[in-house]
Parts: sequence; structure tokens; C-alpha cells
Amino acid sequence: MSIEYQPLTREGLGVQIADAIREAIVEGRLMVDERLPGETELAERFGVSRATVREALKRLAAQNLIRTRRGPAGGAFVNRLSRDEAQETIVTVSRLMIGMNEIDFESAAEARFALEAACLPLAAERREDAHLAAMRAEVAAQRDPEIDDEAFCASDVRFHCAVAEAAGNPMLAMQICGAVEAMQPLMNMLTYRLRDRKAVAALHEGMADALEARDAAAARGRLDELAAYAATLAAARRARAG
Repeated sequence: MSIEYQPLTREGLGVQIADAIREAIVEGRLMVDERLPGETELAERFGVSRATVREALKRLAAQNLIRTRRGPAGGAFVNRLSRDEAQETIVTVSRLMIGMNEIDFESAAEARFALEAACLPLAAERREDAHLAAMRAEVAAQRDPEIDDEAFCASDVRFHCAVAEAAGNPMLAMQICGAVEAMQPLMNMLTYRLRDRKAVAALHEGMADALEARDAAAARGRLDELAAYAATLAAARRARAG
């Protein structure tokens, strides 16, 4: 186990300690399931109070980087981060950045569609019947006249995640699904009153058809149409609000 005990400035001590431990985890100097030093030892090494150490550990626990266990063999341990947990972190951070206006909606939408476009050649090459079935099930759900806006939004997210999963690259799928899950609810909320569900479902079906035919260019064409349609709806909403 190795944590670099760098001299700390007097501001944001808990953040600095959390950063030092997170860096050790990311760089592999702290391994999965490894026990961290106790609060007293960390406090002595960093030259801070135990309360400051507890603040740092709470930050790391909130990021799912460590877990705590009570009892004689307890303490803080490096967590094994699952893909679902990592994806949820992407979603949370993305939504916070957009909500705080650190990233404008248009830039976030552009990034979200660029990521999905990048996966389409792989999806066209590697898609399996199960991926296509998942996409078509969501298209059918979106065409149900009884589906409400919340369910339509959830189906929209699942459709694009099925496209991402078809690429057969877990890292790429995690990034795309995280971006879609972060963006799509907001995008749907902004445009649902103007959106033509039939048009969206038709574009989704076109993407599924193209991927079934292993035609990445055609799939990209349908995605570009979807991006343009979303941008048009967002612009129309701004015009109505302004």
C-alpha cells in the first residue's frame, strides 16, 4: 500500500486527502480490497484531525471508491467498482455539470451524439440478434399510443443503450450509456410537447434496420437526422419561451 503524503495547504484539507487517496487507487498503488490505514494513522501522517480524515473518507465512499466495515477486522477498504456504479457516476456528474451551467445543453447534446456516432461502425459489424431484438422491442413500445412521457423517455434511453451495447466494447458502451442516460431525460423534458413520437420511432427503426443490414453509413444517417430533429425541437422551444 502506498499513499503519497504530500504537504497540504490549509484550505480544503478533506478534499486534498481524498484526492491523494483516490490518486493512489487510480494508479494502482492501492489495490482492490486493500485496507486503508486507520483514521488515527491517517490523521498523524497528514497532520490533520480525525474529523478531517473522516470528511475525506466520506467523499471517497460517496464516489464508491471505498467501503467501510465495522468490527475488529473492520475499517475502510478499496472498493471493486462495478460498471453500473461507474456509469452512474458518469450520469450524476454530467447532470450536475449541465444543471450548474458548467456545460451548456448544446455542447452536451453534441458530445452525446458524437459518442454514439463513433460506435456505429462497430455496432454494424458486431451486432447480434439479441441487440436487434432489444432495439425493436423499444421501437414497438414507443409506438404504443398508451405510453406516457416518462415511459417513452425510458424506452428512448434503452434503445440507444442497446445500440451502444451492440458495439461489443464495454468501455465505449459505458461512456455512451452514461451520456445518453444523463442527457436524454433532459432532452425529452425540453421537447416532449413538440416531439412527434412517430417520427422518433421511425428514425429508431431506421437505425435498427441499418444495423441489421450491417450498414454503418445508413445508421449514421438516421442518427444525424435524429440529432438534427432534436436540435430543431430545442430551438423551437427556445423561440416559444423567448
